[in-house]
Amino acid sequence: MSIFGAIDVAASGMTAERLRLDVISNNIANVNTTRTVEGGPYRRQFVVFESRQGDASSFANIMAGQLQLNGVRVSTIKKDDAPLRMVYEPGHPDADANGYVQMPNINIVTEMVDMMTASRAYEANVTSVNVAKSMMLKALEIGK
Repeated sequence: MSIFGAIDVAASGMTAERLRLDVISNNIANVNTTRTVEGGPYRRQFVVFESRQGDASSFANIMAGQLQLNGVRVSTIKKDDAPLRMVYEPGHPDADANGYVQMPNINIVTEMVDMMTASRAYEANVTSVNVAKSMMLKALEIGK
């Protein structure tokens, strides 16, 4: 893998984590949304990543140089099929005959933990880019 390849891999991770942060932010913003265009309450969404090229299933192949990994990409954004929360609010316009409202299947604690992990992964990729840049500068200094 070239030094520019290392930056490309880290950049792909940064792009994927940025989209993951956007999806998490959207989930948090819709924590109380009981009506959507599709009908019913908002459903939590999550991002699914996949390798841009290669198969990361065999570490031995990677170490032997038989496989070249070229970063990550978002394969899809899926809706969580977890059950919706039922909240007793008889005065709510979307309440059923018993006074219960179907609320989104979003847990704020889970979203905040996901946000922190996505943020840390983004920071790790930024660090990788900075290390690669530093290595390039040191290589140029050697050539002086």
